[in-house]
Amino acid sequence: MAFLQKDKLFSKRGLKNYSLIVVGSFILAAGFVLFITPYKIVPGGVYGISIVLHHLFGTPVGLMALVFDIPLTIIGVKVLGPRFGAKTVLGFVLTAVFVDSLTYFYGSEPLVEGDALLSSVFGGLFMGVGLGLIFKSRATSGGTDIVAMMISKYTRMPVGQLMIAVDSTIVLLGLIVFQDWKIPLYSLIVIFITGKVIDTILEGMNYDKVLLIVSDEIQEIRDKIIHDLNRGGTLLKGEGLYSTKEREVLLTVVNRRETVMLQDYINRIDPNAFVTVINANEILGNGFKSLKEKVAE
Repeated sequence: MAFLQKDKLFSKRGLKNYSLIVVGSFILAAGFVLFITPYKIVPGGVYGISIVLHHLFGTPVGLMALVFDIPLTIIGVKVLGPRFGAKTVLGFVLTAVFVDSLTYFYGSEPLVEGDALLSSVFGGLFMGVGLGLIFKSRATSGGTDIVAMMISKYTRMPVGQLMIAVDSTIVLLGLIVFQDWKIPLYSLIVIFITGKVIDTILEGMNYDKVLLIVSDEIQEIRDKIIHDLNRGGTLLKGEGLYSTKEREVLLTVVNRRETVMLQDYINRIDPNAFVTVINANEILGNGFKSLKEKVAE
């Protein structure tokens, strides 16, 4: 049976997760109503299809999204098992309700008139924040994600690639229906920004760097890291690919300011040192956020 997380509604964690869904659904809906729908932008998913139908037949965007989401979820449960809990259902229902409610009270005019590019940027920002909060609650967005999962079950193709294929097909649908090349281009901007913002929400704004250092003065560098920077690290045993000599490789994690300080020190004591600097999306463990804290978020 598929793993399905359940949160008690009145527990601290449950209240936090359900609050994230409510806030995330509202922000996501605002992105559609204020920036996306008025310019006929089709950012994939069931809302992409709903926006196309809205401009063709005048149907409510949120209601049409529900018409797709509900049967897809039921079919998904039958085909894939109970992967889609109450939080996922609550997320797509609230989003649909908020979309149509905001449309009713605000209207159908864009917040920024005459600037589809700026609307694409802020639409992607709003969608990314909204979806990021929903994902952070351990819920999913449902919709075409379920279609990709079902196709993956029978074809063994990666879900990520199938999601891109499904969303790309919906973007092309917008091009065919509206006969305007600007629409898929704006849609791709929205999809790109949405993905980047979701990553930022889930992983946080991290400025830490991972350094791999190979040097003849490794002990001096070790002392600098421990005593001056007050950081830790790990000494790895390595072998030169060309020389086949045994070398020590120092692995450490520091912030941006400490990276500059350490590079300056290494340059002074061993200008021929080999230093690899890698951006770290997330660091968990001693001296940083613990894995327990991460899971409890």
